[in-house]
Amino acid sequence: MKRRLYFILPSTTLARTVHNELLLARVEERKMHVIAREGIDLSDLPQANLLHKTDFIHSLQMGIPIGGLTGIVLGAIAINTGWAAPGFESLTIFATSTLGFVMGGLASSMIAVSIPNTRHDKFATDLAAGRILFIVDVPVTRVDEITELVVQHHPEAINGGIEPNIPVFP
Repeated sequence: MKRRLYFILPSTTLARTVHNELLLARVEERKMHVIAREGIDLSDLPQANLLHKTDFIHSLQMGIPIGGLTGIVLGAIAINTGWAAPGFESLTIFATSTLGFVMGGLASSMIAVSIPNTRHDKFATDLAAGRILFIVDVPVTRVDEITELVVQHHPEAINGGIEPNIPVFP
């Protein structure tokens, strides 16, 4: 199992230092992500991608089941009102629920790419102030080691906490 650690860093210089120290501590670069407000130069740092910056995953987790349930309900209505051909009730439910899954996922993901990640709401004031949000995904066994490495070596770094539930596709 993995945990997501958050650190607030005051500058890109410190973010580069922490990045290098974590690489030396054998944390893979693909497990590190950096988010900052527009205009801050994050070159040489692993920038967060669309899945980290937006509410895409959360929206899919909500849109797909709601769309599927809506499809099942519409299929049941079609059967009860006689819109579905007799003998094709199962196929009608299957088709409408599948269409609902697809449409729910599509609609929710199109909306979500313009919404900031709700998991990062508590860091909004820090990001607006020009600080850097440094995200690290580590195994549970290394949480204390990595937290100590960052916070103990760099007292100006703020421990932003641990997220116990990392999305399936972080």
